[in-house]
Amino acid sequence: MSQPLSPAARAAAVPARGDYWSFLRSWSRAPGRVGAIAPSGAALARLITAQIDADTGPVLELGPGTGVFTRALLERGVAERDLTLVEYGPEFAQMLGERFPQARVLCADARRLRRARLFGEDGAGAVVSGLPLRNLPPRQRLAVLLGAFAQLGEDGAYYQFTYGLSFPLPRAWLERYGFKVQRLGAARLNLPPASVYRVTRRRDWRLMGV
Repeated sequence: MSQPLSPAARAAAVPARGDYWSFLRSWSRAPGRVGAIAPSGAALARLITAQIDADTGPVLELGPGTGVFTRALLERGVAERDLTLVEYGPEFAQMLGERFPQARVLCADARRLRRARLFGEDGAGAVVSGLPLRNLPPRQRLAVLLGAFAQLGEDGAYYQFTYGLSFPLPRAWLERYGFKVQRLGAARLNLPPASVYRVTRRRDWRLMGV
């Protein structure tokens, strides 16, 4: 059952009027980093967070931007204090810190998380990625995924949306690193339309020598 939102979360539930302009300005300065000309829509936010709730445990969000997915996580019952938000853009990181004061906000590069230890021994329960992976070279996409799984617990899952027709890593790489990919659906009314994927680790991946 979803928990009541905190006052800060309720205030953040309605995007500020300047969100779209902030997003557009950031996109115009660095389109490869931002990846879209507008924040993700509500339908995509609901889809990518649909399997996460208050029992998931700590949640790591990569590239939260203006906080669209963050608000959806709060609506799903995730406690604000259980959120760790990793945002590369300092302007967005500052905004997130003001909107979600109980969350841990890190202005950092998600491609460099593999050696970080952001959680305890149990790890995070889920990673939600708003990163435009297709805008990155393939090896940097892999670095993001490996960094995310370094933070996840054994049964944790990684959720990624993409504007492409398939998950943005070659099948051979997914098999090599023991990843299982499941397409959860599409948000066709999003701008642009997007698909959501759930990635987990195969039970035998530790035996694969990677």
